Amino acid sequence: MNGEYEMLLLENQICFPTYAVANKILRRYQPLLKRINLTYTQYITMMVMWEKEVVNEKDLVKALFLKANTLTDLLRKLKQKGYIEINRDENDKRNIVIRLTDEGRKLKERAVDVPKTIVQEHWLTDEEFKTFKLLLCKLLKGNWEK
Repeated sequence: MNGEYEMLLLENQICFPTYAVANKILRRYQPLLKRINLTYTQYITMMVMWEKEVVNEKDLVKALFLKANTLTDLLRKLKQKGYIEINRDENDKRNIVIRLTDEGRKLKERAVDVPKTIVQEHWLTDEEFKTFKLLLCKLLKGNWEK
């Protein structure tokens, strides 16, 4: 195939290797996260909570690149597990504030080996890994709302 259809070849797409690598990475996370009873989206949410301790729902949506309705169910499940508290802001009832609980802090100790295991298995040199991550972050900051 050549000419005007060249860009329709799978090998010429940026979306396919991105999708395939993301799937491989997420599949590798699954058994590690199963040990601590979290899904991947719950895990990344807890990572923000471990860093911030208290966060506004809108800021969490922005940090995780998730939609608010996706986050609502996820937060409900984390609350049921006892890892977070969800309350309305005293000063502005429209804002929802999420707080890390003591149980959520304890979970951090059980999760500490997850990133260590993934980093050890990524098959890139340290320099390649840093470059790859920088490029991914640059893409995330791009304007995708066109």
